[in-house]
Amino acid sequence: MSETVGATKVEKIFVNLPVKDLKKSMDFFKKIGFTFNPQFTNESAACMVINEHIYSMLLVEDHFKTFTNKTIINTEKETEAILSLSVTSKEEVDELVEKALQAGGKISSEAKDYGFMYQRGFQDTDGHLWEVLYMDMNAVN
Repeated sequence: MSETVGATKVEKIFVNLPVKDLKKSMDFFKKIGFTFNPQFTNESAACMVINEHIYSMLLVEDHFKTFTNKTIINTEKETEAILSLSVTSKEEVDELVEKALQAGGKISSEAKDYGFMYQRGFQDTDGHLWEVLYMDMNAVN
């Protein structure tokens, strides 16, 4: 099912991320529960399946550079984006972040509980920032 936004019908999203070591990145994300589509995975790119509508293309930096004339940022010092994933409970937030930490990730933001929303953040092995959140839509007025 896709959402209609204005006149545009969006069906899927592919977030392209530069990585230094593709195998290391794939191992990290496998440990936290994501899978990869082998049809779109090779030595310079991997298609990570987040769910049936959300994917992240992990691209070795040299391959990533073929898509842009801009410089790849140093994620140890700069932030390019925060990728947010919504889950169905506070427990799932904690579970996913704990898996990321056990797989070699780092905390990027401590748990925040706003009553209607709970969130935590981690950095992957390439320094990309991921936020995991649960939002209780019944508590939002």
